[in-house]
Amino acid sequence: MKNYILSLVTLFLAVTASFAQTLSAEAQLDSAVALSAKGDTAATVKALTAGTTALETEAKSSTGDLKGKLLSKVGDLKSLIPLASGGKLQSGILGKAVSAVKMLLGANRISSLLGKGESGLLGNASSLTSSLGLVKAGSSVLGSGTQSQLSGVLGEATKAVSGLDKKGIAGKLAAKASSNSLGSIVKLVGSSF
Repeated sequence: MKNYILSLVTLFLAVTASFAQTLSAEAQLDSAVALSAKGDTAATVKALTAGTTALETEAKSSTGDLKGKLLSKVGDLKSLIPLASGGKLQSGILGKAVSAVKMLLGANRISSLLGKGESGLLGNASSLTSSLGLVKAGSSVLGSGTQSQLSGVLGEATKAVSGLDKKGIAGKLAAKASSNSLGSIVKLVGSSF
């Protein structure tokens, strides 16, 4: 019985550790922004460090066109950690940095899937929709003209992406329709940084 309980505790700890490791970079960075706004310095530093590490790991293993720009943003976030540790990081500054990262992260994930051709798009409507959401969430850091242009392309892409989980010719048509608008988003985001 004792071994059984010990096994369950070990399994629970392994699952918990695995979940903590799989918490997305953007979720950890969002948490850092929320904690910063509350004034919780220690928790902000912890979340910002974890989010930056997760972002760096993802960026280094990425095949997306915006990998270099994303790694540059990792450096920017790392430079904010000492400010956060000293309690001198304003939540507005952190919020803008995280918004820019989220937009680049979403566009880079889209770019990675586009790089795989039709096979990277088919069956990935959910992943692409999530990435489009990141781009939209981060777009507040853009100027109004670029933000408006991006908003229009995001609308087109969101409609086209919804058909990527369909089988046969319908899915292939959706892949063709979505690849142009998705490519435009990657280029627009890339040119903004």
